[in-house]
Amino acid sequence: MKRMQVNRIRGLALATLVSVLGGCATGLTQPVVSFSRQVSYGDSKAVEVVTNEFGSTDLQMIAEKMVGSLLEDPIFNSRPTLKLGTVKNKTSEYIDTKNIMSSIRTQVVKSHKAKIVSSNDENQAVTDELSQQNQTGLYKKKQIAKIGNMAAAKYLLAGELTSIVKQNSNTKDVFYKFTLNLYNVEENAIEWSEEKEIRKTSKH
Repeated sequence: MKRMQVNRIRGLALATLVSVLGGCATGLTQPVVSFSRQVSYGDSKAVEVVTNEFGSTDLQMIAEKMVGSLLEDPIFNSRPTLKLGTVKNKTSEYIDTKNIMSSIRTQVVKSHKAKIVSSNDENQAVTDELSQQNQTGLYKKKQIAKIGNMAAAKYLLAGELTSIVKQNSNTKDVFYKFTLNLYNVEENAIEWSEEKEIRKTSKH
């Protein structure tokens, strides 16, 4: 009798262990993920006032001001060739200034009032494609882009973003100034220049 009881207990223990291990294995292969946060879409053009740090609204205002002024200049009557340089970030914040130039470039390209050649970062990819077409023998000769015909930029667009921050126990004031210049590459002269100033104040 005792031996039967012992065997029964062992059997129940083994069944329980198998059940637990099976449940663990199932949990590993089929994890249950739950999210408590709700996500909603907002207006990408809406004014962003979460903080007084540089934000999306500032970028949009700068790009709009720069492009509007730039395309009104008489230089663009002859559809010049431009190259986009860099925007130096001289603020104390981390700001991806490439986003500003990307927005400006997109609007200038859409206007069809200028030709924009590849930037220094993009130039290697274009050069590699040109080399592949001319050196591999894989393409129809009539369709191959010829070496030596790349458009040279007559003008370079470059600028800087600066800021002045003032703060006391109750108020933080941030003043941004974005400056963009159009340089004549051959003459090393500034042909066009524009500024956009932004002030943002927050109170505790």
